[in-house]
Amino acid sequence: MPAVDTPLPSPPSGENAADAPRVDTRFLESLIGYNARRAALAIIGHVLQRLAPFGLRVVDFSVLTVIAHNPGITSRQVCAALDILPPNLVGLVRALERRGWVEKRGHPTDRRAQGLYVTPQGAEVQAQAQAQVGALETSDVTHLDAGERATLIRLLRKIYLGPDA
Repeated sequence: MPAVDTPLPSPPSGENAADAPRVDTRFLESLIGYNARRAALAIIGHVLQRLAPFGLRVVDFSVLTVIAHNPGITSRQVCAALDILPPNLVGLVRALERRGWVEKRGHPTDRRAQGLYVTPQGAEVQAQAQAQVGALETSDVTHLDAGERATLIRLLRKIYLGPDA
């Protein structure tokens, strides 16, 4: 928690410092969740711009990417990997199928399950979208160098995966 004498944050740029009220957010800024959410919002805006030409939302891109990188993955595995509820995934997969980007085929080892695969068109869209999103992970957007980026990812994964991540 910040010390009591920590200076208040500066007013947002573009506002006259004399006219802008000082807002005390020191407690919020001491919270991991608050900072993680603010950082996510700062990056998501850029991601949405990059995904817009493909007509993809972040969740669509995530599902398409997991399927592309794991041919034959089951819906249950996608749900577990992305922490998506099964009823929500059904609609996402159907939408990707309608666009011709994903298809279901019999699972190679489990006759009761269906594997998910990207189509050639889906693979092309996913690769282009991945290149766009990957390009955002630069110091220009994140303000982190490679070492800081790796440390932040390691620490965030430790929070959501546990101490053995």
